[in-house]
Amino acid sequence: MQKIQTLGVHHITLTGADRQSSIDFWEGVLGMPFIFDQPNLDDPDEGHLYFDPGDGRLITIFTNENRKRVHNRTPMDPGCVHHLAFEVDRAMFDQVPARLEVRGIGHSGVKDRGFMHSIYFKDPLGQLIELACYTFIPPRGSSHAEVMLEAHKLRVAAGDDHIQRQHLADAVVKIVERGQASLSTDRGAKNPY
Repeated sequence: MQKIQTLGVHHITLTGADRQSSIDFWEGVLGMPFIFDQPNLDDPDEGHLYFDPGDGRLITIFTNENRKRVHNRTPMDPGCVHHLAFEVDRAMFDQVPARLEVRGIGHSGVKDRGFMHSIYFKDPLGQLIELACYTFIPPRGSSHAEVMLEAHKLRVAAGDDHIQRQHLADAVVKIVERGQASLSTDRGAKNPY
């Protein structure tokens, strides 16, 4: 038996309402360029809109001009999507509350998750959206996932409940030391003062 190896998210497809409200939210609120439009090839009564969330992957929306909003919050049953999270940089993250408020969009305020900061709000159909900003930068040639894995190991070894800034900082040090050679035989912390 062999496993199937994935390489990343190809796309996420959501059921939307009408075409224009979908464009207005995904491009007009979240700034995702509207890049592709065609019929839903499995249902000729629906449109299929494609948006770029910023990494060249795709968010797609099935639209139907007769479909209206039916939820204040999308279902929370087992197997349902809880929320979608999109990355923003620090400068944009700091602007998110004001930019939502000027539109009258309620939000959670900033949530400190240790390894990231988050703000939550609902799209017009009740889907919970998260805008997230990492609190660390991975070393060159590394990834956020690699730092998170190393920080998790450090957190567990320390007996801590959740990942904290110290775990992230120490994880970055470990990854740099593992991946970048040095002429020093002892790379431990020193006090030159």
